Amino acid sequence: MTNPKTPKSSRTGGGISRRDLLHGFGAAAAASFVPGSLFAQNALAAELAGTQYPPSLTGMRGNHDGAWEVAHALAREGRQDWGTPGAEDNSDYDLIVVGAGISGLSAAHFWQKAYPGARILLLENHDDFGGHAKRNEFSTGGDTLIGYGGSQTLVEPKDYPEAAKELLDDLAIDLDAFETAYDWDFFRRNNLAAGLYFDEKLWGQRHLATMELGTMLEGYLEVAPPPIDLHAAVSAMPLPDKAREQLEGLVRPQPQRIPGDTDSERWAYLWSVSYEQYLRDTMGITEPSLFKLLQDLAADSGTHIGGVSADMGIFYAGLPNLGSTGIVQEKAPPYIHHFPDGNAAVARLLVRKMIPECMPGNTMSDVVMAPLDYAKLDSPDNAVNLRLNSTVINVSDAGSAVDVTYVRNGKSFRAKGKYCVMACYNAIIPSICPALPDAQKAALSEQVKSPILYTNVAVRNWEAWEKLGVGIVFAPGCYHINAMLDFPVSMGGYNYSADASQPAVIHLERFPRGRDPAMKRKDQYRMGRYELLATPFETMEQETRTQLAGMLGPGGFDPDRDILGITVNRWAHGYSYFYGEMDGDPWYEDYNDPRFPHVRARQTRGRIAIANSDAGASAMFESAVVQARRAVNELFG
Repeated sequence: MTNPKTPKSSRTGGGISRRDLLHGFGAAAAASFVPGSLFAQNALAAELAGTQYPPSLTGMRGNHDGAWEVAHALAREGRQDWGTPGAEDNSDYDLIVVGAGISGLSAAHFWQKAYPGARILLLENHDDFGGHAKRNEFSTGGDTLIGYGGSQTLVEPKDYPEAAKELLDDLAIDLDAFETAYDWDFFRRNNLAAGLYFDEKLWGQRHLATMELGTMLEGYLEVAPPPIDLHAAVSAMPLPDKAREQLEGLVRPQPQRIPGDTDSERWAYLWSVSYEQYLRDTMGITEPSLFKLLQDLAADSGTHIGGVSADMGIFYAGLPNLGSTGIVQEKAPPYIHHFPDGNAAVARLLVRKMIPECMPGNTMSDVVMAPLDYAKLDSPDNAVNLRLNSTVINVSDAGSAVDVTYVRNGKSFRAKGKYCVMACYNAIIPSICPALPDAQKAALSEQVKSPILYTNVAVRNWEAWEKLGVGIVFAPGCYHINAMLDFPVSMGGYNYSADASQPAVIHLERFPRGRDPAMKRKDQYRMGRYELLATPFETMEQETRTQLAGMLGPGGFDPDRDILGITVNRWAHGYSYFYGEMDGDPWYEDYNDPRFPHVRARQTRGRIAIANSDAGASAMFESAVVQARRAVNELFG
């Protein structure tokens, strides 16, 4: 794994890649159009089994109601009594995994690979597996739309660590298949540029400008060039004259302006100041309305431009102005390794590998359309059992075995295993494993994840986007900071919405945070988490409808007529915390240095190991897999 503070430019003389900056960061995007009966097949299978089919549920998803209450009662209120535990089955498991996200599923897979026939139990508090790798489906009357509600894309997978490459090989994921599955030229071919939306209530005038303003689009979306030049675009914005002048000057190419004669000196400066300070001190920005415009455009860092370092603002979020750094940036590899349902497809491949009875097929492509029988995930005949809606409240090492207590449907149950992998959030582990050393519990508690809201909206067509000439729009100050059309992926009989008259999914993102600029990033995350949990779906729905109406209304969009369904994926505990210079976090050259809190937190104790993205202090897919492999290896001894 590349150290984000050791850019390639300082090691090899080359440019810096996005991977050098990605620890702790995710990205953006959404779904597709498919003709067929996938929704009907899955819904029918669930109905016959007397269960719900989770991907088809709309409204509040992600940390949905019913998934978090027991954990909060345990961690916040100290509740211990859920009645005398019953025995849900009489199995003695070789391994019990707490959490069925990517890391938990990977740990179970690696264990089964080492010990074929091993009895494994995965316990998951949500009603679906995959963790943040969440699949959303919409029925549109004979058609099915598939979207992603969390973990999105395999980012630069050819550079993955060996453990992650091993997993992709085990699942027969052919990275070259994405070269043809992903229509890289879609946005350019349809003249869909990037947009910047000014809401009337916030800016005094409703206006949609076609202009790229950072937003990490290079290598991410190959959007069409703006149809008008920079001066014309900026001149029409509802900003004061001085702000327009400064914005145009900021965006235009610049010679090196930051201090330093060498790359090392320039990097040291960029790490030490916020992007906001860089704007003031280096670029001479003074206009308050321009800071207001840029305030929330620090990509998915979960903080504002005053809380993100200048290197992250420029080289990750793509905010202006790269030229002023004097540092050469590598051209980012195409961002194409995306299944129609994001990394939920990888979770489905893992589950099918371990429980083949639940889903037909045997390729990376056919998993997209394959009906999944949730009733077969927890069959007594399985070697691997995946038990949903089951919140673990206690894990204890009894010496010769591990006792695990969990709550399901308001009742507690006990299971026993030879070993246990904790693949849930770090912050809950001290409450579940109270016998851990105090120092380790303190380290576990230091992980504060950034909250995320991913909203998917099924629409009758995307004609308004075509008429307005935009494919992705950023909306400073609005409820959702951005909205975009689906990544154009066709795979396994699933075809994206290539024609504007076809149904599609719009994907919107919000990264809630505390608004006090003096707050530390962790405190901003905590405030954002409270906001998400306190906001009802009805409010989120109304905000979504209002924003889309304002943004797309001039193109003929009518939310009452055109919206077919809304699913919001609420992640109160979203991306794993990444270390930042701006927050005074510790930094050591080796990311596995035992002085780091995440390394102290993940120590294996007896028969209990810890595997999750938090254990790698990185929200990236490969981090979850690497930590799963490490945890399993440590239990192997």
